[in-house]
Amino acid sequence: MKAKIISLFIFIISLWGILLARAAYLQFLPHEKLNTLQARQFQTVVTLPSRRGNIVDINGKELAMSAPAYSVYVDPKALENRKQTAQLLSKYLTEPYAKIYSKLKDKDKRFVWIERLVASEIVDKLKEKKIKGLGFVEEWRRVYPNDYLLSSTLGFVGKEGQGLEGIELSLDHELQGESKKVSLRKDAKGRPLLQDGMVFKETPQGKEVKLTIDSDLQYFVETEMMQAMKKHEADGAYAVVLDAKTSAVRAIVSLPHYDLNNPQKFNSNNRRNKSVTDTYEPGSTLKSFILADALEKKIYTPDSKIFCENGAFKIGKRTIREAEKNHAQGLITVSEILAYSSNIGTSKIALKLGATEVQQTLKKFGFGSRTNIDMPGEAKGIMVGLPWSDHLLANVSFGQGITVTPLQLANAYASLANGGYLNTPHIVESITDLETNETDKLKERPSTKVLSDEVAAQMKEMLVGVTVKGSGAGARVPGYVVGGKTGTAQKISLNGRGYLKNAYIGSFAGFIPAHDPQYVIYVAIDHPKKNGYYGAAVAAPLFSSIASYAIRKDGISPAATLAENAPVAETAEIASENAQAAQDEKLKTFSDEQLGSLSSVLTSAPELKTLSLREAIQKTAEKEIKLKIIGSSGRVYRTSPEAGEAFGPDRNMTIYLKE
Repeated sequence: MKAKIISLFIFIISLWGILLARAAYLQFLPHEKLNTLQARQFQTVVTLPSRRGNIVDINGKELAMSAPAYSVYVDPKALENRKQTAQLLSKYLTEPYAKIYSKLKDKDKRFVWIERLVASEIVDKLKEKKIKGLGFVEEWRRVYPNDYLLSSTLGFVGKEGQGLEGIELSLDHELQGESKKVSLRKDAKGRPLLQDGMVFKETPQGKEVKLTIDSDLQYFVETEMMQAMKKHEADGAYAVVLDAKTSAVRAIVSLPHYDLNNPQKFNSNNRRNKSVTDTYEPGSTLKSFILADALEKKIYTPDSKIFCENGAFKIGKRTIREAEKNHAQGLITVSEILAYSSNIGTSKIALKLGATEVQQTLKKFGFGSRTNIDMPGEAKGIMVGLPWSDHLLANVSFGQGITVTPLQLANAYASLANGGYLNTPHIVESITDLETNETDKLKERPSTKVLSDEVAAQMKEMLVGVTVKGSGAGARVPGYVVGGKTGTAQKISLNGRGYLKNAYIGSFAGFIPAHDPQYVIYVAIDHPKKNGYYGAAVAAPLFSSIASYAIRKDGISPAATLAENAPVAETAEIASENAQAAQDEKLKTFSDEQLGSLSSVLTSAPELKTLSLREAIQKTAEKEIKLKIIGSSGRVYRTSPEAGEAFGPDRNMTIYLKE
């Protein structure tokens, strides 16, 4: 009996020993299969977006940032009353009852998202309800502090934190950073173990992107363009402001725009960055590049004279005409062809160059290919392949039969302003890793010399002449010398061949200050229906306003722009002042009797009514009169002082223009 008891005791002790050894083995030694089973039974892992990096302007002002938010989830198996829970959640969240209830019906699911990125005040109210099985996860939501500002360029993100359009899309990898995984622990019955309904975990940080944009300038340009769009009842408005020397984008506008914090409320037309993605015929702004190549090839000089056929030039069975009958010209110089925007003069120069040369010239200035700016969706424009008929060649020379983007045109004008270098435009200044403080300044962009220094200087002077005595008078900036070119183009019909009736795009491309350009500015008004449609009327005044703000914002005084190395061409006011000084010196040599006989001529205002702007400038220049112009185009309908009235001591005269 004693032996049986001892044997039983040993057996039990051995059994307990085996159990303890097995328990120790399971507890202390790794076992992949059991670890996997444990993780599946007691943990669930949810992938969440990291804190997205900020987007800032050139001065560090935030354009896009990430703010704390909370996402709501439910463990359906832990819920006590699914219908009641769905009804309660639908009162506080944007999701409807039916959609929420459909997520809660499956009892076997242990984790379902109800709604992402919910405001903290809503979460606080839900926490007060103390619903069993309801949890919250801290995340980050994208916030755009300036609402509409730079909207089509910045783009926006989806609810999962991924970039969907614009810079948010093109630099999504850098901004997003590493993904974040959150582990939710569960008890033996599969219920989440929560601490106040929250899961806290250190969040990885995406990189910060600094743009070349000046947000103050961007705001001013957008405001001016919106006012112009409203004034002219236009379909849209576009603007590009570049650093003249580097082609860094300082402002870029595409209207209509949209609220970045509510992008779902706007259609794709509002969200598209038309300054980069859309193309249209440029009109007369293209003439500058035809003339530049003619000077470069030394076929003509700025003073070469070309007969402009008095307004009608026949090519084969077709006739090229000027935009308006009163623009008809006879024998004028190449500089005047640009100033008066002569279609016939430009056509004759293009025919002299030939189709192959003209096409190569346009390609040299970047037309027909992408600029390779660091923004998504860029269009390259349309350039018809050779051969070209003479009529098509003539049309292309004054901006028909070819399409360009606003960005392409602005960048091409930058090459005329900066001494002949075609740069690669860019909008990203740098990318910074905030965890390591390492800043990646992007590599130097390609630049190509497309014009000689001599021709680039000649073109600057000729473009200044456009604002002095030509179609660009409305672009003048008081106290500064500016250069540029107007453009008026018919809108192409998208539903068939030809053009839309009475639909135009009025534009102006130019630079300031002329002696040392800091900014190149391109503005365009799409289909203005009121108060004119010519570029001289709708776009040139916009350039003046934007250029004036930009140059004064930089603290460049008017006196600084009138340096010794300023171009020969002058504003009308400066030219009159210089002429008056010369006249005063000349009058010192006259006797009192001679001065008396000249008195009535020198002190009486001439008759200018019904004259064109060009004719009025010529007539007043002959008499050394300081001229002030009100209006951007048309003919003189009123003057002050009126014809025959005496001048004041400063010999000022104001003329008023009307279409």
